[in-house]
Amino acid sequence: MKVVILAGGRGSRISEETEVLPKPMIEIGGKPMIWHIMKLYSFYGYNEFIVCLGYRGYMLKEYFSHYFMHMSDVTIDLSRNETKIHTTTSEPWKITLVDTGLETMTGSRIKRVQKYVGNHPFLLTYGDGLSDVNIKKLVQFHKKNKGLATLTAIQTAGRFGIVSIDQGSKVSSFLEKPTGGDRWINGGFFVLEPEIFDFIKNNDTVVWESEPLENLAKKGKLRAYKHPGFWGCMDTLRDKINFERIWQSGNIPWKVWQ
Repeated sequence: MKVVILAGGRGSRISEETEVLPKPMIEIGGKPMIWHIMKLYSFYGYNEFIVCLGYRGYMLKEYFSHYFMHMSDVTIDLSRNETKIHTTTSEPWKITLVDTGLETMTGSRIKRVQKYVGNHPFLLTYGDGLSDVNIKKLVQFHKKNKGLATLTAIQTAGRFGIVSIDQGSKVSSFLEKPTGGDRWINGGFFVLEPEIFDFIKNNDTVVWESEPLENLAKKGKLRAYKHPGFWGCMDTLRDKINFERIWQSGNIPWKVWQ
């Protein structure tokens, strides 16, 4: 499966950082947020990524275009204009970086990478969320429960879209960012069938978390994988500081790789 990462938003609530960087490039422990996300998927054997770019997307292109060199020991012979690679610690990643528009909404960004996804199931997540979710178990759950879409549901204070889940795993309703209460919310880390593209209109204004997910829920095609473990979102400077504090402590729940 390919992994689609939404990385195009402006991140206005953490403008202290996003004045100069797109949110997925904000560093934790000296590495961009998106690197931590990709390392999680790579640990479970998913190494092909499609990144939906928007705000300052050129910075992600520049980062990954030089990544192999930065992770390698090299000899550079200036007199011959030759470069010899000795060893490298770069990951076996294949990354497709797609300009999906500066102001495009999340659902429309997903629609714009349909041709790169192809007619196959795929994984989807946001470029600002970290978790220790077991991707292997998530995929197994999705296949077993036979929905068109599976999201990872987590429990935290209500800043995000609420998910109502029945006695099994079927999502009976999806409400975008209601106020108040500690309930199951959308934590991202989706598994999706290619049919979900039929639920996204072909324009720039479709919010994935609104009409597409709501309609999938109404049709009984949206499932929820309940994750009781760690989940965090870099929404504010306070979140960034907290992620960095966790990293420096050495007790890093999302660092499942070695």
